[in-house]
Amino acid sequence: MDVTSREVRFTLPSIEVAAKVWGKPGGLPVIGLHGWLDNAATFDLIAPHLEGVYLVALDLPGHGLSGHMPAGGYSLWQQAATVLQVAEDLGWKQFGLLGHSMGAIISAILAGSLPDRILGAGLIDGLLPFTSEPDHAPKQMARFFEASLAVGEKRKPVYPSVEKATTARVLGGNTPMSRAAATHLVERGLMPEHGGWTWRSDPKLMLPSPLRFTSQHAVAFVEAIRSPSCLVLANQGVMQKHPEILERIDRFKHIQVHHLEGGHHLHLEEQASAVATILDSFFKTLA
Repeated sequence: MDVTSREVRFTLPSIEVAAKVWGKPGGLPVIGLHGWLDNAATFDLIAPHLEGVYLVALDLPGHGLSGHMPAGGYSLWQQAATVLQVAEDLGWKQFGLLGHSMGAIISAILAGSLPDRILGAGLIDGLLPFTSEPDHAPKQMARFFEASLAVGEKRKPVYPSVEKATTARVLGGNTPMSRAAATHLVERGLMPEHGGWTWRSDPKLMLPSPLRFTSQHAVAFVEAIRSPSCLVLANQGVMQKHPEILERIDRFKHIQVHHLEGGHHLHLEEQASAVATILDSFFKTLA
């Protein structure tokens, strides 16, 4: 595949979506979906090694160079609907998915919902969303309402340099990340502000979800997947802190699972080559 990417934009009915594209039309059509607060650059190291793949890696709404959604617009299913709008714009009735973290969860929702459209899904350290049971719904909704009222009062931090912003991303993220990995994401995630730099991402992404899937909902989507699926799990990734999720994953015999050493962003760090090799082999089986 091409080592360098090119930029494209999609003018959808309600939003502009930016993307990085690798490969050539005519290759296996794949849409790439990054993790929460990341962007399309998350695939910079592995995309050039996916031979025969035409990868359109999106900046999901609210992230990177894409537009922002109105209030309440960042549920997993709304993001999934945006992916389908992009596929329609491309004229892709069937396509594969490549997802990391939140992007992997969105991929599983799409594959479970529309098995006839999804050729297969390559997933990196993500599959099941965090869930909440029905009796927790009122408190969860209350958290969303309270945070929504306060979101306009918060100001984004402004950093004097890109280097300072990169340091903040390394130290302030929810998951440990190397400086090299952060550099890829920060470059696409910053914009000038008052003589310094601030994040492009929509502050509303920080709001708690108004509703979450129940555990039964989450499992039902994965069990409904009919297309080939390949999951790369990081041995120091986010799911290692949730043994109940790992236990559920072990029960999904229709999903091929690979365990690799590394953290949540292992595809942007030292294990990038190993992740690329696994996914390249997987996508070759789809082609």
